[in-house]
Amino acid sequence: MKEKKPAKMVTVTTEDIFRILIHSVQSVLSSAIHDAITFSPMVQNIEKTCLKPNIGCFVLFGGDFNGLVVLNFSDEAAMEIYRKYMTGMGMPEEELSGSYTADEVANSLGELMNQCIGRFRLDLEKATNIYVNQNQPKMLVISEPVEIAIEASIDKPQLRKISFKTAVGNRFYMEVSLGKINFYSLFPFEKAREFNVDDIMAAAKGQ
Repeated sequence: MKEKKPAKMVTVTTEDIFRILIHSVQSVLSSAIHDAITFSPMVQNIEKTCLKPNIGCFVLFGGDFNGLVVLNFSDEAAMEIYRKYMTGMGMPEEELSGSYTADEVANSLGELMNQCIGRFRLDLEKATNIYVNQNQPKMLVISEPVEIAIEASIDKPQLRKISFKTAVGNRFYMEVSLGKINFYSLFPFEKAREFNVDDIMAAAKGQ
């Protein structure tokens, strides 16, 4: 009989939250497009979060703490992810849009972002018992070289940026604004049970 591990004290910082978010995004996107998504081990401190060309998505969440997540895709990265996602669900190649400005592309990336944050919420609660909820992701197709700053009501925001890469080398970026987070447990507790990825995606789609 496998010996049960004892419950333990837990401390959670801003960097721990960011780490969980990175892995949640990677896991959902890799599974959705049936191909590898990797990320840089180097994280950048930034001064503001922005929507940038060619497709920017953002979502706000709140609960035990507040946060803002932005995903910025080049047209190449957006089209690669869109096409692999849709063909993976059985859509014929000839029925796919050929332009990153099409509504179908933005809608697909918005759905994927919703799944990413849904997965993050479950991963976070499973690992830490910390709860957040989310609003519906917002999308903006930007055809000109312009940056649009996104503000959120977050005290002492901690801003980070990280680079992701698709299997063929197209990059996209995640920018995150989180409050300064420092949770610690008063009592030892056990982590929650594991979740099935398919159940997570189905729950995110149903929101």
